[in-house]
Formats: sequence, C-alpha cells, structure tokens
Amino acid sequence: MYRHGFYRVGCGVPELKVADVDFNLSAIKEMINESIIKNVDILLLPELAITGYTCGDLFFQKALMDRCEKAIGELAGFLENKPILLAIGAPVRMFDRIYNCGVVIQKGKILGMVPKMHLPEYNEFYEKRWFSSGYDFEENMWVDYCGQRVPMGSKILFRNKCNHDLVAGIEICEDLWVAIPPSSNLALSGATLILNPSASNDLVGKRDYRLELVKQQSARCLCAYAYASSGFGESTTDVVYGGDSMICENGALLEEGKRFDIKPSLTFSDVDVEKLAGERIKKHSSFHENNKHKGADYIFAEFEIEGEKKEIKRKVWKHPFVPAGIKDRNTRCEEIFNIQTSALGKRMIHTSAKALVVGISGGLDSTLALLACVKTCDKLGLDRKMIKAITMPGFGTTDRTYQNAISLMKNLDVSLEEISIVPSTLQHFKDIGHDPSVHNVTYENAQARERTKILMNIANRDNGMVIGTGDLSELALGWATYNGDHMSMYGINSGIPKTLVRYLVKWIADNSLKEVKETLYDVLDTPVSPELLPPDEEGNIAQKTEEVVGPYEIHDFYLYYVVRYGFRPSKVFELSKLAFKDDYSEEVLIFWLERFYTRFITQQFKRSCLPDGPKVGSINLSPRGDWRMPSDASHQLWKDEIQKLKRDLNIKPI
Repeated sequence: MYRHGFYRVGCGVPELKVADVDFNLSAIKEMINESIIKNVDILLLPELAITGYTCGDLFFQKALMDRCEKAIGELAGFLENKPILLAIGAPVRMFDRIYNCGVVIQKGKILGMVPKMHLPEYNEFYEKRWFSSGYDFEENMWVDYCGQRVPMGSKILFRNKCNHDLVAGIEICEDLWVAIPPSSNLALSGATLILNPSASNDLVGKRDYRLELVKQQSARCLCAYAYASSGFGESTTDVVYGGDSMICENGALLEEGKRFDIKPSLTFSDVDVEKLAGERIKKHSSFHENNKHKGADYIFAEFEIEGEKKEIKRKVWKHPFVPAGIKDRNTRCEEIFNIQTSALGKRMIHTSAKALVVGISGGLDSTLALLACVKTCDKLGLDRKMIKAITMPGFGTTDRTYQNAISLMKNLDVSLEEISIVPSTLQHFKDIGHDPSVHNVTYENAQARERTKILMNIANRDNGMVIGTGDLSELALGWATYNGDHMSMYGINSGIPKTLVRYLVKWIADNSLKEVKETLYDVLDTPVSPELLPPDEEGNIAQKTEEVVGPYEIHDFYLYYVVRYGFRPSKVFELSKLAFKDDYSEEVLIFWLERFYTRFITQQFKRSCLPDGPKVGSINLSPRGDWRMPSDASHQLWKDEIQKLKRDLNIKPI
C-alpha cells in the first residue's frame, strides 16, 4: 500500500560499554542496519548512547569528548547512502561547555543538535555537574561540528519535505517530567512526532508512571511519541537501567519493548501522522488557541522520506468501537449503560413523563432500549410498571422473536400490551390501493409506520414518551423507515453502534439484569432483522439485515474511520484489509465500502431530523452536534476513487 501518512518509527537499545566509543559505534551501526532491514524510517537511540549515560566525571576527559565528536562524524558518513533518519543522544562540547544533546542525522548530514533543557539534580542524578542547560540558547545558533555547519538550539524542528505532516521534535528524558515539557511547544509549532532519547533508571513502580507520562503527553499534544531509554551495559554502581522503550500515538500505546533484556532490542511501529494532522485540524480552536508564538522562533531542518509503496505493519482492531481487552470492554459497557440511564432519567424528570413507551420486537436494539428503561426506573425508585412495553406482531414476526419479547417483558415485570398490526395494515393497503402480495418498500414501510403510530398514540394516552430503539449503525446506513422506526421522543440507542450493542447486551445479561440472562443470550443468537417480510417455510427469519446492507462489523469499521478521521476511501480500504485479513476477501471489503459511502451520504436526510439522544462515544450523527452535512450532497467523488482503486488493484466485481 502507499504510505497514507504512515511512517515506521523504531526505538533501539543497542549494546553498550561505558566510555568505549568504538564499541558503541559498532553496535549502533549494527542496529542501524537491522532497522533498515525492518524498513524503519526513523530510528531513535537512547540518551548519550554514543558514550553511555553513566560516564560521570569521564565527561571532562578531552580524549572522550574528541572521540565522541569524531564518532558522530563517522555515523554521518555511514548514513550517507542510507534512507533512515537517526536521532541519537551524544555529549556535545561547545563554547567551553558540554551539552547533553539529541543529534539528528540523515544521508551524511547532521541536521541539528537539540540540547537538554532540564538537568536533574536530585536523588541519584547529578547532571549539572557535567552539563549545561539548553536554556543557554535563547535563540538557535549555527555551530561548526564534525566539519559541518549545524544548527544548535531548543527551537529546531525536523520536517519531511516530501510530506509536511511529518514533523519531528526532540526532548530529552527529564524534559518530559517537568510541568510544561518542551514537547508541548514543539507540538504547537508543528511537531507531529516527538523523539525522546532517555536514560531513565528503573525503580519499583517507576515504569508505570513513565508509561502514563508518555501516553498522556502524546494525547495532550495530539502527536506520536517515541521513547528509548538506556539499557544493559550502563554502569550499575548505584542504579540499574532497564532499556525501556515505547511508541505511543494520541494517548494509545502502539508498541513497547522488553525491559531488562541483555541483548540489543529494537521496537518499532507505524505511526499515522496524517491522522494526527487531521485531528489538529478538527480540534483547531482548542489545540491552537494557546499558541502565542505560532512557531515563529523555530527553524525547520528538512529531511527526506519518500512516499513509495510500503507494506504497513500495524495492529488494526476490527471492532474500533469495542475495546479489545475483556476488562476494558466491561468497563466501557458499564459506563455506556450508566450514560444511557442517566440521560433517560434526566429526560423523564424534565418532561414529568408518567410512562415510557417502547416497542419490543425480540431483537437486539429494542431489547437494549427496554433494559435501559428498566434500569432507569430502578435508579429513580419508580415502579417498572410505568414502562409500557408493546409487542406488535406483523407479517414477518417469527415465533422465536415473539416468545423472546414476551419473556423479557414478563420477567422484567413491566406493563405488557400486545397489538397486532396485521388488521390495520391490511386496511391501510386497501385504503391506498396496494396489493399485499407485492412485498416492496411500500409493504415494508407501511408496517414500520403503523407501529410508530401505535407507540406515539399510546404515549399520548398515558402521558408518556416513546423511547427510540434505532442504533448508530442503522442511522449511518439509513436502515430505518422515514417517520417510522426512524422517529421517537428520545433515541436512547442513537449513539451506540451495532457491534457495541451486542457486547453491551451481553454485559447486562452477565452483570446487571441477570433475571433475563437466558432470554438475552437467545436474543444475541438471533439474526438481525426488521421482520417486515414473511418468514420462510419453516417459520424462521427470512429477511436478514446483514444479507441486504452488509456485515455490521465491516460498516462499523468504515463508519469509525470515515467519520472519526475523514480518511479517504483508499486508506479506509487498506486499514480494513489489515483488520479483516482473516475474515473477508478484498473483493468483499471493497464491495461493501462502495455501498457504505453510497448509503451514508444519500441517507443524510433521515439524520437531519433525528430526535434527541445521548452521545456515548467519539462518534455521533446528531444534526445538532457531531455531524452536519447537507442532505443533497453528491457521493460521486468517493465513488470515483473507489472505482479507480478497483482498477488499480484489479479487483473483480462480486
């Protein structure tokens, strides 16, 4: 695939001997060669990796400092014909002082040297004994180093001239631990990638704190953050260095290395700078408003990483709305259920509703809505009988869904009413002159609107409100009857995608309303269907939603990356290939991608007049909040790109 904004960042912990520059240089070259084999674009090595962090007063030895400068020059020569960008920690003697620097090199050229700003001078640290602070450089300076004219200072950014979304900044170890890290200003001035060469020793509990620092700073700065710390080989006179390394992106840990490894280690991941730049555009008002200098004092040293085709190696979870880990998933489900019940409770109190009217089909969405109503009444100390649960069997109702609906209502002890829509719908067909044997859109939508009419009128009868059952995935695809199940007085499920609905119902069955656990498990096993067409000859569901609109797990994946990040179809497709490589062919994925864009854009008119409903996650399609688009926009642009993609990849139609 083409890069699509992905760049491979590596964090290396090479072999090390304290003050043995020749040994360290050889080990660094080996790690560079290994990184190139692994297609790493940017390699970060630890703080003072060329000498070792723990040299102590040996930093005052001229022989060591001279050999260090010569070694940096040799590294530049070694990299002359290699594509990788290297960021390495080294002591730099300049102006009769020594600075602890991050040195950036590519293709034989030293692009810049960034001195450490905050020098720790507490507990086991004594850096001010040997080094001067980068605050000496009020402005960047050009210095002579290794026979080159090199910019040196704290306000240097390194920009890829092939893609300006990739801008790297350097901060060193302790710089991250202060109240306002340099990376904050680096990010505000354009850095989408922060490189931190570090030498952080290991103590009990320190690693967890360190990881949270990196994750949180990457989230605050909307950036990728690479961290590589010194490891085995540093002096153990008083402390131990475990070689911690990690790569985070906007608050998420992408990869982490193995600590306390005696052998050299290389950790790498593909970071998505296109996504990060897009997030900054979307959040421009909050991200940029405290940026007073707007990068005016920064210089940009340019490097070059080209946009050739490149295989992307990155873990892509196929259910982005659902946490992959069981513990996190359960926590998420509990939080969402609390959001639903809190939202509904507020609406009930505000409207002085005397009844909650909800249509129960025995399917997933209406089941979740009913469960939310029950739990809300329990929270408010109200009688569950105020819930008017209405089952409305029609032409497509199967015995399985009917029995599950009845079981749920009885075991949850809510008010139960059964109103068949068959007679009234047949009368309606007669009134409008429609042949009931013609199972077209009129046949289906008439039933959905008849059910909604019943619910609305019962709400009027009982001074209540109709609780909508439709979910986020159905709203995205327009899989709802306009002014039928599309309408309610409060859409309790409107912020929850179908893939998450399943996990949420299962969590409720296992943890909250266990009295209906058996029925809920059967609901989970029932095919998703609106049941608007007659059952098959054996009485089973004939109209299966996912056979018509496509697998919800695919559409939810597309929904997440199209709405959340605004990725173009080619990138969404490549990500889907990574996520579903064991589940669907390329032909299937691109078939449903084209259908997704068509339905998503053409069905906006239904979303433009949605009832209120709570937002529960990062995506919502409310016209009053997260998603605003005209109902008559064209989808031709996206369709054309998908057609080109199919031609380029020679994907045959299915």
